[in-house]
Amino acid sequence: METVVSGIRSTGKLHLGNYYGAVQNFVKMQHEYNCFFFIADFHSLTTHPIPKDLHGNVKQVLVEYLACGIDPEKATIYVQSDVPEVTELYLYLNMNAYMGELERSTSFKDKIRDQPDNVNAGLLTYPVLMAADIIIHKATKVPVGKDQEQHLEMSRTFGNRFNRLYQVDYFPEAYAFNYSTNLVKIPGLTGKGKMGKSEGEGNAVFLSDSPEEIRKKVMRAVTDGGPLEMNQIKPDVIQNLFSLLSVVSSVDTYTHFDDLYNNCQIRYGDLKKQLAEDMIIATAPVRDRINDIASNSEYLRKVSKMGAEKARESASKTIKEVREIIGFKSF
Repeated sequence: METVVSGIRSTGKLHLGNYYGAVQNFVKMQHEYNCFFFIADFHSLTTHPIPKDLHGNVKQVLVEYLACGIDPEKATIYVQSDVPEVTELYLYLNMNAYMGELERSTSFKDKIRDQPDNVNAGLLTYPVLMAADIIIHKATKVPVGKDQEQHLEMSRTFGNRFNRLYQVDYFPEAYAFNYSTNLVKIPGLTGKGKMGKSEGEGNAVFLSDSPEEIRKKVMRAVTDGGPLEMNQIKPDVIQNLFSLLSVVSSVDTYTHFDDLYNNCQIRYGDLKKQLAEDMIIATAPVRDRINDIASNSEYLRKVSKMGAEKARESASKTIKEVREIIGFKSF
């Protein structure tokens, strides 16, 4: 079996974008690949969460991974900080990562623009830690979106550089992977790009949101004054609503509202009400499981411990071999 590795930063609750863009595929992958799905709490330290929030966010993602259908008996689910071998490999890779290439990273440029008062070394070396996450398990497939492809390319660079430096064929190359050639991109409700937490909670529908919260968020979604002529092209804010409709609603529902729009008869209030109800139905099974799993502390401890043991077994083997290749020897 080929190895798949992917992680989600522990910065809060999972939303529809996480689910349809990533986690839904994780559930399929676990039956066909050797999967490592981790909660990236080391990565979250670049934004300096307080201890209580850090632990709570890790728990939230673990609960929601399980609620979405990731099976700890089939896939290895673990918390990044439970595998210290990752930080050791991160150190080794950092020794051969160069300032120039790290400073050219698109994500680093974005971060220093967005948070000029918090340009820490962790942001600069973020791609190195991501590379360590991937190659410590010798993954060959990484389910990522377009925005992460540069990081994945850098992970290949660091692995290949290690191989050349020590004249070995040790780390394989990992490539982007998805079941579909067209990655699912879930737009946000504010009309500004994809769904995410950075635009504020009103931009995202979380898997744990109550029906009332979902209705309130969707009804506040940005719209316009309506079409002025038959079959006119939908502006982005309206296309966003139809894109969401295409994911959570039936084909008949989508066609119904599309026809109304094309005939200049659309009532956005009706569309939003339908969209909200369909989102509630789509998230109901996950939401119910979230509530059940979150209250089962013993089960969460068991899953976390089992995942850490399986991940460390893989990671410690890699570190042992990397140390030998580099030349570390005991006296």
